[in-house]
Amino acid sequence: MAPGAEDSKVLVSRLLREVLEGREDPEGFFAVCVSVLGQQQTRSQFLSLIRPLSSADSPLHRVLTSVYQGYYQTEDNELELALALSISDMKDYQISAPSQESRLQQPKDSSNQISSVRLTPKSEARGGSHAQLAVAAGKRNTSSSQSGAWGSVCPPKTAQETELQKGARADKHDKETSGKGPTVCVFKPSASFSGLDMGQMTKDGDLNELEKPKRPKNRRQRRKACGQQVIGLPSSLSAPRPILLWFRRDLRLCDNPALIASLEVGAPVIPVFIWSPEEEEGPGITVAAGGACKYWLHQALFCFCSSLERIGSHLIFLKANAEGNAKGSSLCALKDLIKETGARTVLANALYEPWLKERDEEVVSALQKDGVECKLFHSYCLRDPYSVSTVGVGLRGIGSVSHFMSCCRQNPGSALGVPLDPPASLPTPSQWPQGVSLDILGLACMPRRKDGTTIDWSANIRKSWDFSEEGAHAKLEAFLNDGVYRYEKESGRADAPNTSCLSPYLHFGQLSPRWLLWDAKGAHCRPPKFQRKLAWRDLAYWQLTLFPDLPWESLRPSYKALRWSSDRGHLKAWQRGQTGYPLVDAAMRQLWLTGWMNNYMRHVVASFLIAYLHLPWQEGYRWFQDTLVDADVAIDAMMWQNGGMCGLDHWNFVMHPVDAAMTCDPCGTYVRKWCPELKDLPNEFIHKPWKCPTSMLRRAGLTLGQTYPHRVITDLEERRSQSLQDVTLVRKKFGQYVDKHTGCDLVPLPSRLVSEALGLSHSNGGAVEAGKQFLLPVITRMEFKHQLEDPDADAGSNPYNAVLKGYVSRKRDETIAFFNERDFTASVIYEAAQRKERLESDYRKMEGLPQPLALRGKARRTPTAKDRFSIVPGGAVTSPW
Repeated sequence: MAPGAEDSKVLVSRLLREVLEGREDPEGFFAVCVSVLGQQQTRSQFLSLIRPLSSADSPLHRVLTSVYQGYYQTEDNELELALALSISDMKDYQISAPSQESRLQQPKDSSNQISSVRLTPKSEARGGSHAQLAVAAGKRNTSSSQSGAWGSVCPPKTAQETELQKGARADKHDKETSGKGPTVCVFKPSASFSGLDMGQMTKDGDLNELEKPKRPKNRRQRRKACGQQVIGLPSSLSAPRPILLWFRRDLRLCDNPALIASLEVGAPVIPVFIWSPEEEEGPGITVAAGGACKYWLHQALFCFCSSLERIGSHLIFLKANAEGNAKGSSLCALKDLIKETGARTVLANALYEPWLKERDEEVVSALQKDGVECKLFHSYCLRDPYSVSTVGVGLRGIGSVSHFMSCCRQNPGSALGVPLDPPASLPTPSQWPQGVSLDILGLACMPRRKDGTTIDWSANIRKSWDFSEEGAHAKLEAFLNDGVYRYEKESGRADAPNTSCLSPYLHFGQLSPRWLLWDAKGAHCRPPKFQRKLAWRDLAYWQLTLFPDLPWESLRPSYKALRWSSDRGHLKAWQRGQTGYPLVDAAMRQLWLTGWMNNYMRHVVASFLIAYLHLPWQEGYRWFQDTLVDADVAIDAMMWQNGGMCGLDHWNFVMHPVDAAMTCDPCGTYVRKWCPELKDLPNEFIHKPWKCPTSMLRRAGLTLGQTYPHRVITDLEERRSQSLQDVTLVRKKFGQYVDKHTGCDLVPLPSRLVSEALGLSHSNGGAVEAGKQFLLPVITRMEFKHQLEDPDADAGSNPYNAVLKGYVSRKRDETIAFFNERDFTASVIYEAAQRKERLESDYRKMEGLPQPLALRGKARRTPTAKDRFSIVPGGAVTSPW
């Protein structure tokens, strides 16, 4: 016996136990036997190796025997068939198929042609153990449906079944085949079969019709059905060239279009992750990969590598070396990998940041020039942001989610499609390329003190999250079973877990937005507020594609001249949660310790930084990008621009640091958790300890200025009035960017929107003449419009004062006390909307104007009809739409 043969048998025996335990499929086990024992030894020893199964597990024994026969009897049958075709005077064989000569004349690239050879019963009795012989090659003609989200979402449809995986496969359903004779097996290709490179297996020789399995509609049943996709054996010993599967922010097995597309090729798959920090950052100050974000990525890659190992594969890590050529670092790494592996196909899921899209286009172009096929698939957003059009909707209200959803309904893209189930295994190459360890990427580097000890700032983040794909689905399941039913009314609560906490999983692609949307619909929950969050996410990426400098430059030109504070002490106090305002401090400490806070608290801390501390929105954006585990350039940039009064949509509210607590933390539970030094204060003083009597402070063990800081600012109303006057000053100074008719701010349109509005087919900016701007009035806070008429008035006297108040209704408080519960149905935002409606109604009555016909609260901000807001105003170049 050859050296090492005994070790090979031990390995085969160990793998056989895994087959018995269900961790390995029979076809994969047979493929390993061929690889380890060799062609001849497997042929002579395989049946003896599996003989004990005939009594222990007879169904498995039959399956393995069928795989063995389907693989080795192919050679005999093909040889016999070739001989039969060459002897024309033999009467025993009756061939009902094209002749060998015509078969040899077929082109090699016959992916859509199916050739079949049927043997008569005589031939079966004489030497063939099969009733039919079928050789087929084909490429699966399915692709993941691109999203037509926010248009008319199609009802669930049964997904087109993938074609039978290319390779030798045995019939898995022994009950169906028992007593019916042998089924058709797949045969290895040879030179006599027209160069066809793959085989297929089907029943009764029916190669033209594909079965359509019923997809479980219930989300729990669908998840139980995950992992049922089985990959067949390679159909020839000379394996085809491997495929490079380039992972970026799509670290999942479920609903991964690029992953499923790699299986359709029928070649070994090499998953690879390339880290290139220079490319991630882009041209400006994006802070695309901050410390917390990179730490999550490190943990997510570790978990995803484990997921790949469970299906027989693993992830190759590469660190791109820019060497003065940052743009070409990923391309160079791919080229080196292609050279090492001989791969001729690269597949990946698309990214939509403009600088990353430009990088991907360069990679695709360069690889195609070298003869390498490169494909990108859409999956990161529900709707491809580059496919959104304003045609038929107009531009009035641009920046709002209502306008964005109207654009998607008016110009629907491809159907959303159903989520794709994960594969059970991946075909692996015979030799893996060299990579680096995950630690070499430097994603989770911790700082060191002077004495050499490590500062583990990520300890609380590690305790707070499950970084795996399974953790994402568990979090989604828990939310859909409980939290989603409170989301509509109480998602702003900071003292209760009423939000999904799925944003980091969406950002890193551990959960696809399509899977999330389908599961939400499958759970029969219809909270429009929750579903609109996915629309907000798509809207943010659409804005980033329109304005690539969104993360660092204000969109409204006049607001670039705003007078901001330069007090670094105030900024540091805000970052560390030491402002003296408990609600703000609790939120900032939660952010630092866990890398996350809910959306309502993000509004609270952003309002405090901008409206009260007068610090520039860019500082808040950079801090969020560095400390959030779900740091997303598009979403954070859009939010901070809007909060900083510079984006396409002004926030129509300002969160008061004390009054907002009446909504989100009425009993101080949230503050006590993250600011434990305040835990012994009574509820009425927990959010304003400066008003607490000295005796109470002493009993609580609290000393202001020592155990808890003094307030960084004391007169909130004065600071708000100053902020309002600063905005009025720049709007008066740059009057050319204020529409004289409506009082709205004017924003220069990007060339893509101009081309759409002018009805041009191109979007390269050719329609914009030199030195001319297309200006559009955008949503502007009513408070700013009124202040322009009386610049010296304080914020309190402004009838459109945007500061939200907490729950101060005595009638409601009495009802709550009676029922011993707190009702958050009528939120402060709803109260502000009611107040605004009353003021507008009073104004119309005083001016003798008719009341609007639309129902209050039901009017659309973005009508589809053309109006004067859809026309470029203010002396700018006019357009015909």
